[in-house]
Parts: sequence; C-alpha cells; structure tokens
Amino acid sequence: MIYKSYLIEQNINLLDKKIFLFYGENLGLKNEFKQKIKVKSKETEIINFSQEEIVKNENIFFNEILNISLFTKEKIYFIDQANDKILDLIQSVESKLETQKIFIFSETLDKRSKLRNYFEKSKTSGVVACYPDNEIGLKKIILNRLRGFENLSLQNIDIIIEKSNLDRSKLNNEIDKIISYFSNKKLDNEKLELLLDISQNENFDTLRDEAFNGHKIKTNQLLSDTVIITEKNILYLNIINQRLNKLAQVLEISKNTDLDNAINMIKPPIFWKDKPHFIKQIKKWNLNKIKNILKKTYNLEIEIKSNASINKNVLLKKLIIDICMLANA
Repeated sequence: MIYKSYLIEQNINLLDKKIFLFYGENLGLKNEFKQKIKVKSKETEIINFSQEEIVKNENIFFNEILNISLFTKEKIYFIDQANDKILDLIQSVESKLETQKIFIFSETLDKRSKLRNYFEKSKTSGVVACYPDNEIGLKKIILNRLRGFENLSLQNIDIIIEKSNLDRSKLNNEIDKIISYFSNKKLDNEKLELLLDISQNENFDTLRDEAFNGHKIKTNQLLSDTVIITEKNILYLNIINQRLNKLAQVLEISKNTDLDNAINMIKPPIFWKDKPHFIKQIKKWNLNKIKNILKKTYNLEIEIKSNASINKNVLLKKLIIDICMLANA
C-alpha cells in the first residue's frame, strides 16, 4: 500500500502497518522519519540492523523476532541499506509479527524492484517514497523551524537554501547552527552569510575538533593550513563556545543517565557527522576544564572588540593551542 510522504510528515501516526518500506535518495527525509518514530515510541525498544548483518546470519534475526520479552513486548526494528535480497526473509517473518514493527530503509528502487513492487501491492504493509526536496518544500521547513525569528527575509531564506544545495540533511544542520548562533532570535544578514560560509567553517570545525581531541601534531598542522579570517574571529569564538556548552550540557545530563542517552537528549542535537569527535571529546573534558576555556574565550572576545590594534589571529591561535594542551591535562 502506497503512502504519501508529505502526509506522513504531517502525521506520523498514519504509519499503521506492521512493516513499512522507505525508499529514495532523500536521506534527510528518511532520517526525519526515523527520529519521529523514535519520539513516538519512547517506551518501545528499538533495535538496528543492516541488511548485510541479517543476510549473513538469518537465524539471529528470526530468533530476535520470535523472542518476545515479558518485560518489553513491543519492539521496533530498523533495517538499513535494504534491497531485493531481503524480500524473501521479510515475507517469511511478516506473519509471525505480533506487537513488533519493522521499518526498512532503502536507497533508490526503480519500478522493476521486487521489494518495492511487493510493498506497493501489499494490503498488510506500507511503502513511502522519499523523493528529493524542491525549493518550495525546503522553504516550508525553514519558515516552520525559524518561526518567531526577526529579520527572516526572502533573501535570508534563499541564502540558507543555496548553502544547503537542496539537501534536507544539510539544511537541518544549517538551521541548527542558526538557532544556536542567533540565540536572541534576531537574524543579521552579514553574520548569517559568514555563519553559512560552508567551506571555511568546515575547515575551522576540523581545526576545533582536533584541538578538543588533544591531537597536538594535527592541530599544529591545521593552524598552518587553515585560513583564519580576521573579520570572523567572533564567529570562531562562538563556534568554540558552542562546543564547550554542548560538552557541559552532556556532562550535566550524564550525571543521571548513561553517556549515549545524554548525547541524544541535548537540543539542538549533535549532527551525525560530529558525533564521533564529540564522543572522543567528552571523555577528555570535565566541567572544570570547560569553565577554564569559557573564561578565556570571554576575555578574548572583550579584548577583540575593545582593542583594534591587537593581532586577533595570533590570540585566537594561542587559544586553540591552550585548548589542545588542556585536553591532554
């Protein structure tokens, strides 16, 4: 049975079958569906598989389906990177599902795909095509997520869409940065363009991560290779402060729960590309170290704003070296 993606976006409760297939090249949309399913099913155990894992050992998957715990009767299974190879297995377990649900995620499947055809014709399972976004759809996302922000003009919206390259994952990452940076909900055109300068910001993000990881050799090399733009020094400090504040937030939350859960609880969430670095960093940093660097970034920001004659880039690089040294302390 075919379900329209825009209707599922509006109401995740429409996923009323025990098995659903999501296919298409819109990775951002598929990730959003995963997140909405998780939020809707907070009390349900969620288990992740890849098709390769299942094909290598089908018995593990069969045993998992048949093993219904007295304590956790409802289970959700996410199966990633699926194609026609998994169809026979899905057909064989479909009748055995009781309270469990299976959500399958695939790349593009053409009309000849047996997996796609089976789900489209089935009356007991559903399929959702996740096609690429267009500008109209992305504008709606921006307007919804940045509702209440001052100075949100058509020009600003066009800049955000241009920087996202019509990729929903990139768009959501850019919006997360905007929400975090403009905490007063008042956009500034010039600062917005600097914030969304993707190539330069990604280079600085790499430098920041190596410093927070305490990698001295890589940090020194990147200090030489990365172009530090004087006009963006305050933005760089904000990028450093954002990481410090997120680390502090997770450390506070992790006092009452495990680390993985604490990372998943912070808002705005850690972008998936940043998670590996973030996990390494959280193991090297504590609240005292974070307070130490936050004090330095505060003093440096005041000095940059009040003293036009100082060499701002030298001071910023010294701060990055201090971060790298303290990470290993």
